[in-house]
Amino acid sequence: MGSLSFEKDFEPSVITPRGLAPPGLIVNGDFGGMMRLKVSSTPTTPRKNLNLSVTEPGKNDGPNLDCTLMNYIDTLTQRINYHIGYPVNICYEHYANLAPLLQFHLNNCGDPFLQNTVDFHSKDFEVAVLNWFADLWEIERDQYWGYVTNGGTEGNLHGILVGRELLPDGILYASKDSHYSVAKAAMMYRMDFENINALINGEMDYSDLKAKLLQNKGKPAIINVTIGSTFKGAIDDLDVILQTLEDCGYTQDQFYIHCDAALNGLIIPFIKNMITFKKPIGSITISGHKFLGCPMPCGVQITRKSYINNLSRRVEYIASLDATISGSRNGLTPIFLWYSLSAKGQIGFQKDVKRCLDNAIYLKDRLQKAGISVMLNELSIIVVLERPRDHEFVRRWQLSCVRDMAHVIVMPGITRETLDGFIIDLLQQRKKWYQDGRISPLCVASDIGAQNCACSYHKIDYIIA
Repeated sequence: MGSLSFEKDFEPSVITPRGLAPPGLIVNGDFGGMMRLKVSSTPTTPRKNLNLSVTEPGKNDGPNLDCTLMNYIDTLTQRINYHIGYPVNICYEHYANLAPLLQFHLNNCGDPFLQNTVDFHSKDFEVAVLNWFADLWEIERDQYWGYVTNGGTEGNLHGILVGRELLPDGILYASKDSHYSVAKAAMMYRMDFENINALINGEMDYSDLKAKLLQNKGKPAIINVTIGSTFKGAIDDLDVILQTLEDCGYTQDQFYIHCDAALNGLIIPFIKNMITFKKPIGSITISGHKFLGCPMPCGVQITRKSYINNLSRRVEYIASLDATISGSRNGLTPIFLWYSLSAKGQIGFQKDVKRCLDNAIYLKDRLQKAGISVMLNELSIIVVLERPRDHEFVRRWQLSCVRDMAHVIVMPGITRETLDGFIIDLLQQRKKWYQDGRISPLCVASDIGAQNCACSYHKIDYIIA
């Protein structure tokens, strides 16, 4: 495995079945070759359900365990360059260095800032990660509390729970384009919920927010601010929301703001400083497996330390306080996050952000010149386009679709070569779908705006724009 920061070199056979990885992909313990495969320009076939079952040792008439896993790894490896519809950064090569950790059970149970009576945890790594994000989001280290979550949904559940505990009678406000976990939180916590209209670009409709705040003036407001909406990448304007609260007569003790920055929380700070605890917000959450990248779903949730006492309870069994949602927590993910943050650094993030933004503009421009309806929000890496007419094409490129829209999320691992392959495939398929122009594409003006629609009705304005 090369030089490792452990007392003795790790023996791969401890946890890795012999011959598990495909031949030629591991050189001197380096698994990085699996991520550097040259994938054929011919689109691969979407993987099918393996229809697996658990069998008793010696009674399996089919392929052995190692063979099944090898085939699975080979399938995933061939599909890497066709994963463009969901926000997951699969561009990392450090898992070989961290593979030795898989021989240990690491559980960060309870409060990250309190040690347990067992040694098998990674809370020291976790606090280092939390401190990094506290600095990024401009809150003093003795003024915040947070933890590494199992993903963005848990971060939203926790942030909204903190708001609910501070303002038990508060009404939860969220845009219709916010993540579905926000409505899930309202249901789980039995909160009154106001669904705010969204503008055509996916941003919150502030006039509708104002109307509903005035309508509910007697009750506190718990507002979910979306920093990069799930489908269109729109950013709710925190300053406008704060001004709206002030205009409606809400004082700072009458509202709580949670910022859902699952994807954009590691993009926006390196372009424009708009996410900061210097403003009267209560919590911020990001997903660690999205822009940063991690093999396991994870996230980071940070709130003000003064707020957490309402949630924190002493648990004698684990010799710790606990204010988390999950209790037992994956001790591997903080190490992966710590390693990634340390290896990349702020300069590395700046380079990733610029490249992704440039590639998103490149894709948008190419699609627009080809006469395809397309939209790209400012400061976004999510390119929204008209929905492909063929489910097989959607599956091949693993696209996410809503109504008559699909989107491509231009993550750090997506190259222009991949985007060019997607464009070529899309243009070829469109000739079949629309019979070389004899059939017109659907109008998507109601989804992405008339100025972005290339249907026959809006085409002239679209070309002029």
